[in-house]
Amino acid sequence: MDINDLRTLFTLLSFVVFAGIVAWALSSRNRKAFDEAAMLPFADEARMGGHHE
Repeated sequence: MDINDLRTLFTLLSFVVFAGIVAWALSSRNRKAFDEAAMLPFADEARMGGHHE
């Protein structure tokens, strides 16, 4: 096994990990948690009535 084989293996492994992360992020099971996390920056505004100091 030479360095080019290792590079190829690493590239394939990286792609599989990337595809797994994308599949996890787009999974419908995670949508509710991601939607709640997306609204966190606005939680203080909603609690304070939307007014800025």
